[in-house]
Amino acid sequence: MGVSSRTHSYGYMHPSAVRVTPAGRSLALETSGGATPDGEAANPRFFDGFLTAPAAAAAALLAVADVAASRYYRPRPSAFLDPVVTAGGDRLRLESFSACCGVHARLDVLASSLDGDDVGHGTTNVDINTPLRLALARIGCLDPLHLRVGPDGLEATTFDGRFVEKKVPLPERWLRGFAEAQVVAAGLVPRAEIPAAEAAAVLRSLPRLTQRSGAHTTRWVVPSGRTLRPATRPSPGAVCLPGCERLLSLQQVLRHASTVRVYAPEPERSHDESRWAQRERTAAVAWEAALPGMRLTLLLSPHASRGFSGEGGVLDDLTMQPAARETDRVAELLAWEPKIDVGDLSAQSGLTPGRVRAALAMLSASGQIGYDLAEMAYYHRHLPYDAGAAETRNPRLRGAKALVAAGAVRIDGALAWVGEGEHAYLVRIEDGERMSCTCLWWAKYRGGRGPCKHVLATRMVRNTKKESAR
Repeated sequence: MGVSSRTHSYGYMHPSAVRVTPAGRSLALETSGGATPDGEAANPRFFDGFLTAPAAAAAALLAVADVAASRYYRPRPSAFLDPVVTAGGDRLRLESFSACCGVHARLDVLASSLDGDDVGHGTTNVDINTPLRLALARIGCLDPLHLRVGPDGLEATTFDGRFVEKKVPLPERWLRGFAEAQVVAAGLVPRAEIPAAEAAAVLRSLPRLTQRSGAHTTRWVVPSGRTLRPATRPSPGAVCLPGCERLLSLQQVLRHASTVRVYAPEPERSHDESRWAQRERTAAVAWEAALPGMRLTLLLSPHASRGFSGEGGVLDDLTMQPAARETDRVAELLAWEPKIDVGDLSAQSGLTPGRVRAALAMLSASGQIGYDLAEMAYYHRHLPYDAGAAETRNPRLRGAKALVAAGAVRIDGALAWVGEGEHAYLVRIEDGERMSCTCLWWAKYRGGRGPCKHVLATRMVRNTKKESAR
């Protein structure tokens, strides 16, 4: 994979398939390009063993593939990308984004559902093709299912025999989506846990996705004991379902699930009921289906028309500007851990926890960091993008750096003037950290899509002063 070409090429030894052998059925997921502890590999191999819940695993994998094949906002035919799989030593994580980049799907296949060799370490793409999807839909729960992630034998060390190649548009939006989705997910908290049957009833009541309408319908649900009470407008304690049609991919797995957990922002507390009736602000939401030894999570962007790739939530973290050598040092210490421990990284690297977090923020901008809601922890994946290229992918960050370099940021207490002459804007600093701006970007989004370049520039100057004062 690379960002220098216009297309993204997958090269597989064979097509992924469900094969019938004398020993039973085998699900062979072929890999293409990826990073391992031993370096880059053309076709890495991460697991060889059995799935203890084959039907549930097949349905969940199909849901991840369906998200990658879907465009929820303004539906139309489009090429889809093969899911990214990360082997973390004790689990496999398969991730995808919808074509509109407004839905992130992740399947965590945990150790309790894997029976076989040790799980390896690394990140790659796996081939999901149409015949495989049809085969996955036919898998039942009576027979054991063998799973192999990676090629069979040693042919992966050569290019001989490779006959499956896919070329799709460069997944730059996926890269930005990975960077932003972990910021959004980290801001969510558990709001409800309900039986899978209750969740299925809620999903059946949602509107269907159609070619004409797209995913435009916003609904709300109010947690009430072990169920969710539907609502057509926001109210105290309600959870938003933005573009709720996008949740329907969960339906096919709920027959295998025990419970569904719903994650959303902390509820705002207000005694003014009329205030809720007037508000129509949407928010991101995540639904997590608990399967036997697995978890399937769908994370929805705050609005169907907003892909994660444009949210800008990672920009605040990038104002820390760690030294390149610090980012490289932290990157070297990451080893596809299922949980990232800042304290351990600090001790190993000799950096303060604050500098480690700054380095992790820079790595997250290139998709190297994800967030697991169930475990409330960050994890490592490796994508083939340079962490230092974050600036080229974020025009607001470039604009902020230009303002700082030009000396166009003047801070006086809780106020900052950013820009020159008639083009200067006023940034207000509240409670020592929160900022607002008088520019058009801020007036339009009110910080809902990340900070404007003037707020970013102000943060950069303040961070520099803090570092100098230490």
